[in-house]
Amino acid sequence: MARVILAEDDEAISEPLARALRRDGHEVAVVSSGTQALEIATAGVADLMVIDLGLPGMDGLEVIRSLREQGSKLPIIVVTARTSDLDFVVGLDAGADDYVGKPFRIDVLLARVRALVRRGSSPATIRVGELVIESAARRVRIGEDEVNLTPKEYDVLLLLSQNVGRVMSREQIMKEIWRGEWFGGSKTLDMHVSGLRRKLADVGHGREPTIGTVRGVGFRLEDEPAPASSGA
Repeated sequence: MARVILAEDDEAISEPLARALRRDGHEVAVVSSGTQALEIATAGVADLMVIDLGLPGMDGLEVIRSLREQGSKLPIIVVTARTSDLDFVVGLDAGADDYVGKPFRIDVLLARVRALVRRGSSPATIRVGELVIESAARRVRIGEDEVNLTPKEYDVLLLLSQNVGRVMSREQIMKEIWRGEWFGGSKTLDMHVSGLRRKLADVGHGREPTIGTVRGVGFRLEDEPAPASSGA
């Protein structure tokens, strides 16, 4: 499915993870230093990288920052024991696409890999009315005005935009977006959809497409502007 760089210096982690990735159909290049990871990633022969932060020679954050400074759009999943909120924010700000804390379940990480591979195979640009999603840059615009979304808000919007006019059940969305972190509840999804609607409306001022709620089922993105609210 994809050519994966696995940058991890702990063989107790890298060996079973590499086997699992290969069973899942991926080609895997295992490296144990940041400099090796950067060299292969810079060559442009990989589709995705899974990287530990605590690598010898050059740590994972340095590798990620260097790639992003070079303009690389390579999808990157950070796998690390550094799991504080600050570490999470620093990793994403450096340019990581996803973050998995150690210890982790291999099936959860495989699901994250599959999600990023699918995202990379999406059309470069998706348009729904005046809404424009640039998938490579994970950038969302309404006209020329940019909408700043959290990673999960973006993922929900991307999924809905790939299924315009189709009702997506809460269960479908939760399984697709949250994968191994999904435990059956949908309040988290409702909160993200609420935030997504608010941010689209703040920028769109009536130009944004409608995210409709289908009671008892889920949500649907309509290729039409949201209805104007009736003010007093």
